[in-house]
Amino acid sequence: MLSLLPLRLPSPIASTLPSAASLLPGLARIPNLRIPPRASMSAAAASTPEAATSPAVGEEARKEAEDVVVQYVVLRRDLADAWPMGSVVAQGCHAAVAAVWAHRDHPDTAAYCAPDNLDRMHKVTLEVKGETQLKNLAEKLEAAGVRHKLWIEQPENIPTCIATAPCPKSQVASFFRKLKLCK
Repeated sequence: MLSLLPLRLPSPIASTLPSAASLLPGLARIPNLRIPPRASMSAAAASTPEAATSPAVGEEARKEAEDVVVQYVVLRRDLADAWPMGSVVAQGCHAAVAAVWAHRDHPDTAAYCAPDNLDRMHKVTLEVKGETQLKNLAEKLEAAGVRHKLWIEQPENIPTCIATAPCPKSQVASFFRKLKLCK
């Protein structure tokens, strides 16, 4: 599928301007590329003959999945019910970017943001009931030395979410096991 949006200016000067096609002849028509779907992660797809004959392969894949570098984002459910969805999403984005920036020199963050990993980042978005649970989680992460950012919306001074810095899943997953996926 090819697409080209026309340039429409509401001015008589528009007729004297060169067209976009003449300015950028090689880029005048840009095809919409289809991205192939991700491979299925179902049990049926995992039950290949190789996996059935080699239990070590399954164990190795499980360990690799546990050590994937991941960023957790935890939002408040009470805010998601009261605020516009875009505002809640923005809070998570603020926290995620702040956590990455604050720990940009850490090797895990560098690996997470490496050019060859940009299309394979892993984030897990979870929810807590309210402010008390969010603050309790922040205290547990702080006590354990887990790199994170508690985002506090200003000027209202409202704790809205937590984002961890990118880190191996095996090191931090235990803090988030009891939390629900954000819906």
